Amino acid sequence: YMVAIFVLWNPIDRQAPMTKPSLRIGTRGSPLALAQSEEVRGRLGAVDAALALEVEVIRTTGDAILDQPLAEIGGKGLFTKEIDTALLEGRIDLAVHSMKDVPTEVAPGTVIACVLEREDPRDAWISRHDGGLDGLPAGAVVGTASLRRGAQVLHRRPDVTVVPLRGNVGTRLDKVGRGEVDATLLALAGLKRLGRAEAASAVLATEDMLPAVAQGAIGIACRADDEAMLVRLARLDHGPSHSAVAAERAMLARLEGSCRTPIAALAEVDGDTLTLRGLVATPDGTALHETAASAAVADAVALGTRVAETLLGKAGPGFVIGAG
Repeated sequence: YMVAIFVLWNPIDRQAPMTKPSLRIGTRGSPLALAQSEEVRGRLGAVDAALALEVEVIRTTGDAILDQPLAEIGGKGLFTKEIDTALLEGRIDLAVHSMKDVPTEVAPGTVIACVLEREDPRDAWISRHDGGLDGLPAGAVVGTASLRRGAQVLHRRPDVTVVPLRGNVGTRLDKVGRGEVDATLLALAGLKRLGRAEAASAVLATEDMLPAVAQGAIGIACRADDEAMLVRLARLDHGPSHSAVAAERAMLARLEGSCRTPIAALAEVDGDTLTLRGLVATPDGTALHETAASAAVADAVALGTRVAETLLGKAGPGFVIGAG
């Protein structure tokens, strides 16, 4: 007998392999900026494994000009302008910023969608001499591009010399090592993110060196009309850090301070209470005014404005360059 076997074949529609939705993360190209972007990529991947995340380096004017103080070439916006443009033109989908580099007025059409949990906001002291700032010999040279740091150093040690010192973290550490300056100061948060916290000779108490506005905080910006991105980034937001940064930036906005005025601030959350300390000084450190106040966390912006008003009253007209 012959048995015929018929196999009925139903072809299955074969679809192209599913590709992950791709998001482009814009960042500066410094080692610290790249480390921060990798942190953001890791956090985004942890909450949504279906995403394909690419990091795109964007060269900013602030990175290109290293031989002049920021105050002379335009200030903070030099580190964000080109990244904002790329975001608005759709060449990137989100941008990672050190919040201390972000102008108080963000580019129209963009928004800081979230702030990650803040790293230690204190300043690290790097020196060839023991004993911190008080251990420097008279006439020692401290290198820093920050008027805030320079003013506070000179206020405590008018017998030392402060000179401009720019460059990335590695460059500045090398200059201390080669003896080009006796000491410098760097954000402890940056050293930690680069795995170089051991480079700090000491960590300065905030009572001795009040940090820059939003120091240690990473913010993520996106287009204001990108609703899907806003929802996605809201999952990464750290409420207490966002409130603290909002208070500090509100203070700075009311002062309308430029990079030509030393301004410092630190807001700290304790339960439902937010306490903000603020400082303004002259660049040579001869005059320095401080104040502090507390309010409910929900009133962060109002608190920042109130602290700024107090500082303006203490300092008097014309003290803060740009203040109206």
